[in-house]
Amino acid sequence: MIEKLVEQVEERFAELERLMSDPDVIGDRERYAEVGREYRELEPARELAARWRQLRGDLEGARELLAEDGGDDEELRRLVADAPERLRELEDEVRLAMVERDPNDEKNVIIEIRAGAGGDEAGLFAGDLFKMLTRYAEERGFATEVLSQSAAEVGGFKEVTFEIRGQGAYSVFKFEGGTHRVQRVPKTESQGRIHTSTATVAVLPEAEEVEVEIAPEDLQVDVYRSSGPGGQSVNTTDSAVRLTHRPSGIVVSMQDEKSQLQNRDKAMRVMRARLYEQALAQQRAEIAADRRSQVGTGERSEKIRTYNFPQGRVTDHRIKLTAHNLDEVLTGDLSEFTSALAAEEKRARLEAQTELA
Repeated sequence: MIEKLVEQVEERFAELERLMSDPDVIGDRERYAEVGREYRELEPARELAARWRQLRGDLEGARELLAEDGGDDEELRRLVADAPERLRELEDEVRLAMVERDPNDEKNVIIEIRAGAGGDEAGLFAGDLFKMLTRYAEERGFATEVLSQSAAEVGGFKEVTFEIRGQGAYSVFKFEGGTHRVQRVPKTESQGRIHTSTATVAVLPEAEEVEVEIAPEDLQVDVYRSSGPGGQSVNTTDSAVRLTHRPSGIVVSMQDEKSQLQNRDKAMRVMRARLYEQALAQQRAEIAADRRSQVGTGERSEKIRTYNFPQGRVTDHRIKLTAHNLDEVLTGDLSEFTSALAAEEKRARLEAQTELA
């Protein structure tokens, strides 16, 4: 079976190389970009396949030489002893590299962070998560844009919605969706007791208009005046926009921009993303009816990751990974978690594909 897979990888890669130099493909920007993307995605699998084929050839040659001279060459005997295990490892790596990707991986993302349980401390923690994710985005070379925000009185956010733009943004940030839990002594705590608070993060792949069709009659549009803290009017025109999608009941409000048109545009982007995520969730539910929702209720007992300040550690409960560099993680050093979660996702997808095969 692995031989057949390696041949498929080699043949498809050779075909993509040919297409990359085809004048007709080069002249079609969209087609050329599509071929280039598949070429880049297949390259790691092709490299692994080449290493597997090379090692298998070396092993066969070593066995023949040992059979001819009686097995006196120590290096050849070591190769014959070690190569089978390495070949099995390469087989697994090739299969993992060929796992079908999430079709949304290349998309931009819209992220919504909301303070959960814990009062003021939850709002401060929501602010910490916002800084962590936007800094991580900047380190990865992505662009960020705040779409809407509601500041908490003591700092941080009641909720904040922002977009991360760049090729592969969803593949990086999709693992951040869920309930995040923090354990620390709040600044307002006089007796030094540790408090536990939460914030929820929703990560939505941004949907294009062609992917989510919204019928005009299904959309209720309300305009009103923007207001600042305490309900004070900060705008003398009806620039704020509230969109209500009647069939689903989803409501999106935007008031950060001075222009009604800009607020409506931002609200539509978030609405499309939420409807797209809802459709994806329904598809997943059909496949796994017991799958829990991404965010949950925000209760302290629900968590994907815990940030423990007294011990300076961060634990991702989905993969049982603990790191002792809390300060670095909160300044955007999430690569270790992203890599481990991506590897686990690939393993799970490979298992699912194997079961269906």
